[in-house]
Amino acid sequence: EVQLVESGGDSVQAGGSLRLSCVISKFTVNRYCSGWFRQSPGKPRGEVATIDSDGVTNYANSVKGRFTISRDNAKSTLYLQMDNLKSEDSGVYYCTTMSCTVAGEYYFWGQGTQVTVS
Repeated sequence: EVQLVESGGDSVQAGGSLRLSCVISKFTVNRYCSGWFRQSPGKPRGEVATIDSDGVTNYANSVKGRFTISRDNAKSTLYLQMDNLKSEDSGVYYCTTMSCTVAGEYYFWGQGTQVTVS
């Protein structure tokens, strides 16, 4: 059974940093796209950053220059380095594996990890 397990969420002050991790088991992560999504109270889940099978990254405008997505294929782990955090970055962060060719086709999701910026 494929599992995605996030960790690293915490409460931090504005301007601080966090690194989220997502361990993906029983799935060949480097063959597909992966990404991080965020859901804040009262808002739909939105894309934060993605990385494709070649390592090409894409970011939401709101996090460009502050967040970095990366992947360690050997460890089957997805990361999200978040710097200069702002209050609007607060929310539950989910990792996902998804199609690189079919928009909106998501394969698996993690359970989420809470990030609170005050």
